[in-house]
Amino acid sequence: MISSAEKFMRHAIALSDENIDKGGGPFGAVIVKDGKIIASAANSVTLTNDPTAHAEINAIRLAAKSLGTFDLSGCEIYTSCEPCPMCLGAIYWARIDKIYYANTKTDASQINFDDAFIYEEIMKPIDQRRKPFVQILRNEAIKVFQKWQQKEDKIPY
Repeated sequence: MISSAEKFMRHAIALSDENIDKGGGPFGAVIVKDGKIIASAANSVTLTNDPTAHAEINAIRLAAKSLGTFDLSGCEIYTSCEPCPMCLGAIYWARIDKIYYANTKTDASQINFDDAFIYEEIMKPIDQRRKPFVQILRNEAIKVFQKWQQKEDKIPY
């Protein structure tokens, strides 16, 4: 008997496979809540010229829109590949409860989707990263944070 997890993962894998034929990357993702698919998407980076249009990000956007909330607590994500750092961050921000994945980041690196350098960069102090980080106008920007902190009717996220 096929488990629900296997059924949802097969759907994500099928999306990744079909996406290759459409000109996109080999990645698919499905978001499930209460045993039902609420969003599914494939990678559309090259199709939309959007470097953030990974399958997981696309699925999160669709799920949030479908549920009418940015909080995807109670949801699970099934992704055809272990999430990259950007997608992993988005999954945490969305508060998705559980991550199922098929291919590993090592598998991805073997077909030239290697994000190891990003993981390495994140661990470095800012002044040792490959890209320059230049802090300016903090005294002005901090006032906005102070305004946010004092706002009584804010919606925390």
